[in-house]
Amino acid sequence: MRLTRITIDPNICTGKPCIRGLRFPVSRLLGLLASGETKETILKAYPYIEPEDIDEALRYAAYLAEEETVELSSGISH
Repeated sequence: MRLTRITIDPNICTGKPCIRGLRFPVSRLLGLLASGETKETILKAYPYIEPEDIDEALRYAAYLAEEETVELSSGISH
């Protein structure tokens, strides 16, 4: 996967994936979307974020979900 809008730099946010070298972690952006924020409200609240940043963050998350295997607990005790 080729990413042009997500950067990883050990000197920025301890190496967490960030939007275009800004101190805005991809996880924060994804968390906003997961909590129900719309693209429009995010773009208004963070004017330095661009629509393409959101699109690439979602593609990155989908890629990670496809590549990563995590055992989920069903929450049912036996």
